Amino acid sequence: MRIFLIFLLTTIVFLECSRKAPEEQKTEAVSVTAFHEDYRPQFHFSTPINWHNDPNGLMYYDGEYHMFYQYNPNGNEWGYMHWGHAITKDLLHWEYLPIAIYPDSSSTDIRKCTAWSGSGLVDWKNTLGKQVGSVHTLVVFYTSQQCGQRCAYSTDKGRTWTKFEGNPIIPFSNDEARDPYVRWYEPSNSYFMAIFRKPGNERSTQGISIYTSDNLVNWNLKSHVEGFFEVPGLYELSIDQTKKWVMSGGNGDYMIGAFDGAQFHPETTILKGDYGKNYWAPQTFNDMPAEDNRTIQIAWMRDGVYPGMPFNQQMTFPVELSLVNVNNSLLLSKKPLSAIATLYTNSYSWENETISESDNLLQDIEGELFHIKASLTNIDANNIVLTIRKGEEGGNDISFNLKEKTIEFNNQTGPFLNQNNIWDFEMIIDRASVEVFANSGTMVMTNNFTPNPENVEMELNVSGGKVKINSLEVHKLKSIWE
Repeated sequence: MRIFLIFLLTTIVFLECSRKAPEEQKTEAVSVTAFHEDYRPQFHFSTPINWHNDPNGLMYYDGEYHMFYQYNPNGNEWGYMHWGHAITKDLLHWEYLPIAIYPDSSSTDIRKCTAWSGSGLVDWKNTLGKQVGSVHTLVVFYTSQQCGQRCAYSTDKGRTWTKFEGNPIIPFSNDEARDPYVRWYEPSNSYFMAIFRKPGNERSTQGISIYTSDNLVNWNLKSHVEGFFEVPGLYELSIDQTKKWVMSGGNGDYMIGAFDGAQFHPETTILKGDYGKNYWAPQTFNDMPAEDNRTIQIAWMRDGVYPGMPFNQQMTFPVELSLVNVNNSLLLSKKPLSAIATLYTNSYSWENETISESDNLLQDIEGELFHIKASLTNIDANNIVLTIRKGEEGGNDISFNLKEKTIEFNNQTGPFLNQNNIWDFEMIIDRASVEVFANSGTMVMTNNFTPNPENVEMELNVSGGKVKINSLEVHKLKSIWE
């Protein structure tokens, strides 16, 4: 009863913050102390109540990672988009702040002039001219649906927001332009905006357009790359002291190439970014500190199902991006942040063990939250099946087909490759989600699922022969809400 009352009070405070007009907002953060519903993510971001989707405006400033997100303060379904706002110091534990961006023109329509997706950055050079004192201005860019591309700024580290008086910075046009992604490009001493567009309003031309600006206000169209849909990304990664740029779309598919500040020059075809059914709108953090050379990305776990919950949807766990060379081809690799290790409670490990059909190494392990790492050598087996959330009626199977070289979960299939007959994978399991990482992080499968809340058993089974466990780590995790 006590936990329920704490949650109820938290929900009321968050809801009241959400519904107030901007000038009436409370500036104190919402503190969440108990999120323990059956399908509540325990180490992934979710909102206390209501619908959310795309992460927006990811940036770092003065010890805080800012994440905004598409948010409906009016209910548990998509619509009436505002920008919710949360901050974190460790990318694990989140603190909710009041809504940052409201619909324009006092719109109460489900779509028109609502605040759709976009990005954010720190105005280090005071380019917008809004800085107060020594605190740098934070600037966000968003699509005001059917009302053009717009920006807003904060002079108090993101606690309050003011819409730019010269909006829209790019007027509405009949090309479905949306989801502006803005970054600084040092070589040309200017900013670029990657934005989804359909030139001529033709589906065949849809893709990512590049605009440039010297002042964050006046933008000039420079180029267009076809083949992507919604929520663009464009960021730099290095491999072997060589710099490359990655362009991505809403489903996470990407190309690797070169970028000169105005035009992207692809060096690969469009490559698959995620093999699951619940992945959309990945975005990377801008303005990471100089001493931290990581590129960190978060996406929305699109269209997950959370029966009977007061919230709807969740984010992926943050991943670190890198480029890897696989068979002389550059590919994008994603790995869960190492900070997940701070959530370990009980840990189990095995090395150099051979298992066959009659063995189940995990028979004494029960739970809901896990980080699993494995390295295997196949002797003569056909399949390995990891069953999670198992009960009397069965469980949820993650199948590793060593003959077909595939991974299957929730009717989704991805490639499972080996090097010298060594098969590696990693996965993180929350109450309603599974993220699988294989092939040096180049195959990622992001899926939601709805297990029986009572089921907590695990199994690891082999069929058709034997497998050698080179190493297997199973780490139980604690909740970030504890």
